[in-house]
Amino acid sequence: MADARKNLILEATGLNKSFGAVTAAKDINIAVERDSFVGLIGTNGAGKTTFINMVTGYLKPDTGTIVYDGRDITPLQPRDITRLGICRSFQIPQLYNSLTVFENMMVGLAVVLHNAGRGGFFSSGEPIVPGRDKSLHAVAEEILASFDLTSYRGRSAQVLPGGVRKLLDIALTMVAAPKILLLDEPTSGVSSEEKFGIMEMVMKVVKDAGATVLFVEHDMEVVSRFAQRVIAFADGQVICDAPPEVALVDPDVLRFVVGSQRA
Repeated sequence: MADARKNLILEATGLNKSFGAVTAAKDINIAVERDSFVGLIGTNGAGKTTFINMVTGYLKPDTGTIVYDGRDITPLQPRDITRLGICRSFQIPQLYNSLTVFENMMVGLAVVLHNAGRGGFFSSGEPIVPGRDKSLHAVAEEILASFDLTSYRGRSAQVLPGGVRKLLDIALTMVAAPKILLLDEPTSGVSSEEKFGIMEMVMKVVKDAGATVLFVEHDMEVVSRFAQRVIAFADGQVICDAPPEVALVDPDVLRFVVGSQRA
């Protein structure tokens, strides 16, 4: 038992969150192992994004605790949680549309430097990115290459194809070398021809980086293909927690999640 708990990187216990008469999370208990790839599924309003927002500190649970790598992070602010190694992307890419792809990466790295107390983009000399021992430019180029975005480096973010915008948004989360990466609908707005390629790219990069991934997804083909484990939400509760081959045929999941999407 002690060895099993030692392998946990994230543990949420007894999380509850209400907004007036609406219960967004009810007694959520989730333990996540290091290096795992976990899919979070459920209809809109089921509680999965509320869970992510509590983990990242954007929402505070009414009761319950969130432990990351053995430390209680429940009271911490989002910036402090990000500094510890928990990063997220959003359903709608959060990009600087007036800047190029490369400039977006440089701004993201400058924020990492600032949060680490190491100066910013306009520090004198060539700043070294904490934990990487490489210059800002070198890290930016390295991350772009890992996501196959080098050919887009000089293009404005505003005119990028949908799939490329998604990849850039996820690439920006990697500037802080996260230990846990939370992805909110990584294939939303992406064509069916692109979705598997994007997920394969993301999986390769995060595995090489040694990051644990939790991703919210409505596409069951993506979930069944890429998740090692599926956590299904309904009405603010976890209704199933199992491997995809079990979770996606579970009666409650078929009724409350998969069935409603097929209707």
